[in-house]
Amino acid sequence: MAMTTAAASTEPGPGDLHGRVAELHGVRAAALAGPGEKATLAQHAKGKLTARERIGLLVDPGTFREVEQLRRHRATGFGLEQKRPHTDGVITGWGTVEGRTVFVYAHDFRIFGGALGEAHATKIHKIMDMAISAGAPLVSLNDGAGARIQEGVSALAGYGGIFQ
Repeated sequence: MAMTTAAASTEPGPGDLHGRVAELHGVRAAALAGPGEKATLAQHAKGKLTARERIGLLVDPGTFREVEQLRRHRATGFGLEQKRPHTDGVITGWGTVEGRTVFVYAHDFRIFGGALGEAHATKIHKIMDMAISAGAPLVSLNDGAGARIQEGVSALAGYGGIFQ
């Protein structure tokens, strides 16, 4: 009976580690892919590149290191709780441009029109702080619809932090 109880436990065991790692890789792959082929086709139909494509053209190949890829907003209301994509509509990180370290963020128009919300702004604030600490330039690739009005004052406060 003791083995049945142990086997029915919901606690992850050592054998579950590989499954959890595989799950994490799947989530990261989905975040890299973005919101879907339809959104990407719509972006390309407008003659625009995706945020990741723009970053790829800016930085030296293979040097981009993304920060907070899995961050999602925590807003509720107006249906936002039903749509919580990873990255929250902004790609942040660093890479090199002709060998020099550069920090970068790029709004992803495919997610909420690239509109800035609280989590989105937090990611930008963090990459700005990292650039200052490293004494490196910051490049902003803007393709956004302004503040995410559904998040109200917290979205506007996010812009205040960026402008400051």
